[in-house]
Amino acid sequence: MKKLLIKNGTLVFPDNTTQGSILIENGKIVKIGNISDTEAKGTKVIDATNLHVFAGLIDMHVHLREPGQEYKEDVASGARAAIKGGVTSLACMPNTAPSLDIPALITYIRERGKEVNLCKVYPIGAVTKGQRGTELAEIGLMKKAGAVAFSDDGMDIDNTFVLRSALEYAKSKQTLIIVHAEDKFLTNEGEVNEGYASTLSGLKPIPSAAEEIAVSRALILLKNYGDRIHIAHVSTKGAVELIRIAKKSGLKVTAETCPHYFTLTDEAVLTFDTNTKVNPPLRTQEDVDAIIAGLKDGTLDCIATDHAPHHIDDKQLEYSRAAFGISGIETLFALSYTTLVKNRNFSLGELTKLLTHAPKSILKLDNSGILALGSPADITIVDLNANYKIDGAKFVSKGKNTPFGGMQVYGEVKYTLVDGEVK
Repeated sequence: MKKLLIKNGTLVFPDNTTQGSILIENGKIVKIGNISDTEAKGTKVIDATNLHVFAGLIDMHVHLREPGQEYKEDVASGARAAIKGGVTSLACMPNTAPSLDIPALITYIRERGKEVNLCKVYPIGAVTKGQRGTELAEIGLMKKAGAVAFSDDGMDIDNTFVLRSALEYAKSKQTLIIVHAEDKFLTNEGEVNEGYASTLSGLKPIPSAAEEIAVSRALILLKNYGDRIHIAHVSTKGAVELIRIAKKSGLKVTAETCPHYFTLTDEAVLTFDTNTKVNPPLRTQEDVDAIIAGLKDGTLDCIATDHAPHHIDDKQLEYSRAAFGISGIETLFALSYTTLVKNRNFSLGELTKLLTHAPKSILKLDNSGILALGSPADITIVDLNANYKIDGAKFVSKGKNTPFGGMQVYGEVKYTLVDGEVK
């Protein structure tokens, strides 16, 4: 019987924090609170004095690039980066080469995750064949193979009838559609947020309306044809307001944002550092404030990274030619804690909801993301007082592309446990 004791830590729950210990046997949490010497006998011990113990972080929006683009990232390197960042479970998007649009590829990703044996890897299947937006993929069969949700992330489904059909079919199969909300006709191959920074830089603009129109369309279709929907990487004030109204009206909509949308503004692009090029683009301070308010009041349910690793050759180009994306899974906790808790007075309970409980609920993951008796011992232990400068060159991910290089942050992950094993 494998036993592990995490002792004398500050345990973080959604509603409170408390000093205590956690006893783990055979990968499960068997006791929380005061652990007697008899119970602790023969256990391996992690002394968590002055450390905070969270349920394992869940990142529901990750690009692992496998199959087909392993030079950017693969399941193994992405899982290693997740563990370094305190992420015990991740869901990977289907915009690979080929797309994850058939059951065999869903099975492949699940098996690769088990083979790597680091964090838990949950595949998200494509909504349409080849993510071309014209014909539904085998959603029902992919769900049976283990897909936890479906998305054409990276591309909005611009054919409204196809999106309607996807929502109707997902409703019949009791599964989730994740929408990449972007009117590509309005984005018009833009590069940065439309506004002062785009005008000053001369870079091609992407208007906020492109996101907000797509969010509106998705919500209208949900109201008439669907059961539930999730909006990915929300970045604008208008989108937050639309989702807030929809929730108040009773629609089953959930939404995520990413750390770069509440830490940076579009003024960062004036450096012409291609690591600031991301889709959706960095927005204004007004949008940043609205994103934070949406996280605070529950309009935005969770934080995901949209981890988009790239080879250096994809970023060391002119801004217009560089790839979109930020490698973010290793900075998820530190950026969220530093910005929201230290600087915006979020509680640790609110943070753990955003990083663990909410994504667990949205994806309906069995027992992950909670500190509770009988749950898998997926646990992240952090030193909240440790501060350091982010250095992309030290990332475990193959993607070193971060706009946060040199930024001072707090919250260093010390241990990441998956099923009771230190990874």
